[in-house]
Amino acid sequence: MMQAKDFQGMYGIIATPANPGAESLSATNTVDLQETERVIENLIRDGVSGLVVAGTTGECATLSNDDYDAFAACVLETVNHRIPTFVGASALGGHESMRRLQHIKALGADGTLLGLPMWQPVSTKMAVDYYAAVSELFPDLAIMVYANARAFRYSFPPEFWAAVAKAAPTVTSAKHSRVAGLRALIDATHGRVNFMPSDMFVHEFNRVSPDTTTACWATAAGMNPAPSVALMRALQVDDSKAVDTLVAAIAWANEPIMQIVADPEIFATYNIQIEKTRINTAGYSACGPTRPPYNELPEEYANLAREAGSRWTTICRLQKDGFRERLWEETSHGR
Repeated sequence: MMQAKDFQGMYGIIATPANPGAESLSATNTVDLQETERVIENLIRDGVSGLVVAGTTGECATLSNDDYDAFAACVLETVNHRIPTFVGASALGGHESMRRLQHIKALGADGTLLGLPMWQPVSTKMAVDYYAAVSELFPDLAIMVYANARAFRYSFPPEFWAAVAKAAPTVTSAKHSRVAGLRALIDATHGRVNFMPSDMFVHEFNRVSPDTTTACWATAAGMNPAPSVALMRALQVDDSKAVDTLVAAIAWANEPIMQIVADPEIFATYNIQIEKTRINTAGYSACGPTRPPYNELPEEYANLAREAGSRWTTICRLQKDGFRERLWEETSHGR
């Protein structure tokens, strides 16, 4: 089973590709399995170190049981143990999460991205007991805690991390975004949990704790993983000039949607729609429409997401051409 030190490089997070018509409430067989296989092969070819699927962008909450099972099977059969793969198993209640965990365990997943049951908020004792129970039932399946306070209505405070590190030995990583208090969380878990940031904040994590910042995740991987892969590699070899260039480029590409991300309520309402819009715009993968009921996206937000997708395509093109100075000028200082 993967331990905290085993997480290395850039983990790509992908949307669950949807067939045309998936936006209809009566749709069945909504997963585009051919596109799923294609994008995974491209991500592995283009240097991702691992995969995380069936999270928020992966529409874990709106996939039917049949669609979830088919998607998970396609992902794991395509990867075929070439890179670590974590399949989300979050659901409304513990019993459905259990069914999903049994399914992905049988298919050979390395681990699971696991949030808390989603119907009502939990206490810290409930949260710790939940992860401890999953850990006991699946002793060989690594748990990546989905530490999203907005989605699960739980703040994941320091006392949670201290307790879960003791009670749930298979909790060895966390999808985490806040650099504030990072050192205290590492100390509280005695280094047993790899707190993995997004590509937007990995340089900040690296400043605080370079020894433990060994991996990051990126939903931007669905638009092309190249900038995020390059950033993680630059951090690993301490290439400060490359880090500065790539951090500025990624920030410039994300700039159009940051006003949305900064508003918790707006971002929570349109998270999936924004991600799939910018991914479809970039053209690296075709993730199709969103599944109901998350079909609305105001045009002002859609335009910002399209601009973000177009900018990502720009930095990928400049990076591929090897024009580091031009990448720096066009994306940070020249605009």
